[in-house]
Amino acid sequence: MENKSETNNTLQALSRDLADVVEQVSPSVVAVNTRRPLSSSGVYWRDGVIVAAAHTLRRTEDISVILANGQTATATLAGADPSTDLAVLKVDNAELSTPPFGDPSQVKVGHLVLALGRGARRGLNATLGIVGVLSGAWRTWRGGLIDQFIGLDLALHPGAAGGPLIDAQGHVLGINTLGLSPNMALTVPASTVNRVVAHLLEKGHMDRGYLGLGMHPIPLPEDLKSALKLSADSGLIVISAEPEGPGSKAGVLIGDVIVALEGTAVRNIRDLQAFLEPDFIGKTIAISIIRGGKPVEIKVIIGERRRRSA
Repeated sequence: MENKSETNNTLQALSRDLADVVEQVSPSVVAVNTRRPLSSSGVYWRDGVIVAAAHTLRRTEDISVILANGQTATATLAGADPSTDLAVLKVDNAELSTPPFGDPSQVKVGHLVLALGRGARRGLNATLGIVGVLSGAWRTWRGGLIDQFIGLDLALHPGAAGGPLIDAQGHVLGINTLGLSPNMALTVPASTVNRVVAHLLEKGHMDRGYLGLGMHPIPLPEDLKSALKLSADSGLIVISAEPEGPGSKAGVLIGDVIVALEGTAVRNIRDLQAFLEPDFIGKTIAISIIRGGKPVEIKVIIGERRRRSA
């Protein structure tokens, strides 16, 4: 058995290691000033680019960031995607450096992790915890696609949203947020961040496809499922249609029940959202519907959702 001295040495070594990895990443963590009285956090993700949590931004102009050395730099908003709670700021400052990145897909439940943040007044902060929940790709309540569900068993410091999650080696795994779940802090994995950042830098916003249809899930009768050889227990009934929307132009009618897109069963709105990703905009897809108890297939061109003006 370890004696007291050995135990103390082990704890001291762990303490030093944790402090070292925090120090390693700290130059990449900034405080973001877009709201009062509380700042939020951001990560210098790539040259000239800071990633922050979109829900923490309260204005789109007069944005500044506070660096590790206490200096303040001006930043501009390049774009934001509320569906993944990510925002991209552009900054020109030679004092910033990008952190080392890790692979979130290698993380396991129970792994020790650190959530970092930086406050405008109190500076760097860190919380130690574990990965509490892991699962595969998922969609947020706003329809954004996140490559991996990473739930954290820790409490973020005030203003730490937008900061990085790091592993025991000091590798950044993603961006922490409180804006995608009411129950726990989540991490948007680095792969998702990279995808969204690239799109926002190119377009300034996140494109979303749309059909111009209002829909609601309904159960499918067993006799209908059997007669039409349907695999799903439910479909989406069309309850409204924009007159010049993609669905209306293709011939979709109110009362139609959508059961599949491109041969893939559609049971609910989240199933449908998989076909409204940016890559589908402008593409023609096959919609399988039930109309008057009979199957009908319609070809529709996925439109681009119009952004609301500010």
